[in-house]
Amino acid sequence: MNRTPASTHLPRWLVSAAAWLLLWVLSACAALPEGVQREPSQALTDVAATPLAREATLATPDDKRHLSGLRLLPNGPEAMDTRVSLARRAHKSLDVQYYLIAGDDTGRQFLRELRDAAQRGVRVRLLIDDLHVSEQDERLMALAAHDNIEVRYFNPLPVRGSAFETRLLLSLHQFTRVNRRMHNKMFIADNTVAVTGGRNIANEYFMRATAANFIDMDVLSVGPVVRGLSEVFDRYWNSELSYPVQTLVRSSASRADARAWFAAWADGAKVAEPSPTATERLLTEPRALEFAAVQVMADDPAKANGGAARPGGTAMDGTLLMLRSAQSEVMVVSPYFIPGEGGLKLMRSAVDRGIKVSVMTNSLAATDEPLAYWAYVPYRDAMLKMGVTLSELSPVANRKFDMLGDFRSSFGALHAKVAVADRRWLLVGSMNMDGRSTHSNTEVGLVIDSADLAEEALALMNEHWAVSHYRLRLAESDQRVEWLAPGAAIGTVHRAEPHVSWFKRVRVGLMSMLIDEELL
Repeated sequence: MNRTPASTHLPRWLVSAAAWLLLWVLSACAALPEGVQREPSQALTDVAATPLAREATLATPDDKRHLSGLRLLPNGPEAMDTRVSLARRAHKSLDVQYYLIAGDDTGRQFLRELRDAAQRGVRVRLLIDDLHVSEQDERLMALAAHDNIEVRYFNPLPVRGSAFETRLLLSLHQFTRVNRRMHNKMFIADNTVAVTGGRNIANEYFMRATAANFIDMDVLSVGPVVRGLSEVFDRYWNSELSYPVQTLVRSSASRADARAWFAAWADGAKVAEPSPTATERLLTEPRALEFAAVQVMADDPAKANGGAARPGGTAMDGTLLMLRSAQSEVMVVSPYFIPGEGGLKLMRSAVDRGIKVSVMTNSLAATDEPLAYWAYVPYRDAMLKMGVTLSELSPVANRKFDMLGDFRSSFGALHAKVAVADRRWLLVGSMNMDGRSTHSNTEVGLVIDSADLAEEALALMNEHWAVSHYRLRLAESDQRVEWLAPGAAIGTVHRAEPHVSWFKRVRVGLMSMLIDEELL
């Protein structure tokens, strides 16, 4: 039998490597457009006559006008219904800023609501981080083809028109800038009512996914804090890092065709409609709001370009200040918890002052970022030895999460970013306790002075979240970490990360050695 000499064919891996090398060289020539015209705009202030503003005024007692009204939104379906309700009831403006808006049913519904608001004459400004829009350029261009809607991408990658992994690889020649992302999450209606917190826009943030859903937290707010959030939005919207979508994406479709295409896509969303009663009583139901002084903690957009922090500090400063100023106890909830040597020193100082420090994070089996978990592992023993109470979420425990939404048969993962100090101070925001939030991503959060809301958050953590968490301890015999099982399996002790194979632990450990901690 005649055989083709092996020398006449290059190995497939070599051909593939050569192709990638060629693409990478070509991508080095890719650059963002220069001389981009950005029409500056600010949050609208002539909103006092809007229905939302009138309701907010009626819901605020006269002696609390100087305070902000707030409500926690731990329940996923309610958090989505609140956004839909605000979009439908807005009369003047919607200012929307997110790290991620997926193309699933939740993303379709969300963008459809923005379109419908614009068609009623509402001015819509949508600012989205560019990292995950690689497959959404067409639909976001089509959304921007509607009157009253403007879409901007923040800190865009120079390479477009490719899948996420390809864009990322071909942008590595600008790695330092590309690594810095806008992680903020804000939804502001009529410059009167805002929702901010930890949720992006995708099925898993609102208990709509079938495989895994996130435990998360948002805050609904009215009053002075909303103007503060609008000022933050305006800084990002008018930043030189925000690019109108039309300057980055080319389309040959007419505006009419683009709008028709968008309607065919967005109107296919399969989601439950919010309750009309709940929508009408957003601000008027009994005890809808707690009133408190609030400080907005936000990074400057220049941080995404390596710029210095604003004089007021960074978003992470709010969390660190709570730790430093606490007098009795601190509870921190973060899906990715990598304290670093600085964080360890801060916790040790707090414990030495007699302050009870508790940390709640994901287990290796629950996390969606296993490398971030492994970066936290070296600090785990040190925290336990100094007396920090440490717990990790089990994805398979017997959960009692009625107030969070229905997990059905899906797994659960922690995504909330919450801290409570002295049962008085409450922090809710977008920042994780890790190097990425501290040094690379831009973040926003609220520091709330309210014993009532702090107690509500603590009750949520202790009575609903903690029942599905492993309690960690050091074994008396050899000081190795042990996991005490929660829920129905209480009394069971694990000597290694539960529900994770030996192979996965080794693989993640080896991979983590290749990545700098500050990138996680």
